[in-house]
Amino acid sequence: MRLPRRKTLLASLLAVVWLGAMLVAFWWFEARYIRPFSEQTALFAGDGLRLPDELAGPGPIRVVHFWDPACPCNVGNLQHLAELLERFAPQGVAFYAVQKPGSHGQLPDTLSALQPLSHLPGAEQLPASPAVGIWDKDGRLAYFGPYSEGATCTSSNSFIEPILEALAQGRPVNATHTLAVGCYCPWPETTNKSG
Repeated sequence: MRLPRRKTLLASLLAVVWLGAMLVAFWWFEARYIRPFSEQTALFAGDGLRLPDELAGPGPIRVVHFWDPACPCNVGNLQHLAELLERFAPQGVAFYAVQKPGSHGQLPDTLSALQPLSHLPGAEQLPASPAVGIWDKDGRLAYFGPYSEGATCTSSNSFIEPILEALAQGRPVNATHTLAVGCYCPWPETTNKSG
């Protein structure tokens, strides 16, 4: 009768080890991909923002994505940005990207249609990223601010689709100052001062 007791003990031990391994794997995954959301308020003001001379003036609707590769908040809007590209690029909307100066990284292949801009006049005044600027067909800044409010960005809570739809229909949009609460990273370069 000792043999069944050993089998039961061994099976129980294996089940406990397996359960422990699953819990450790879950905690590792959670710590790696799920970060706590800390509400941050940012005021986006596009007063000094303008397109480079070669893109300024009449043309297609232009969308400029501002991003920082080191910012975990960018991960939340990449799928949404890919959906915007898929939906609006065939309608003639031009998409560009400005990477935070001094940062290193690249966008995923799904966003390869974004044309990189090395600099955008006024971008040094951005309060935070991710952010987006949208210029109408006349080359006027129509929208500047975040993609959405909250911890994540999807088409269901986005500010962008309604703006692009209005501009595509020829309706004017003037939303260049936005106050929003969401997941943002500071854009201005921080300097270390030692005394």
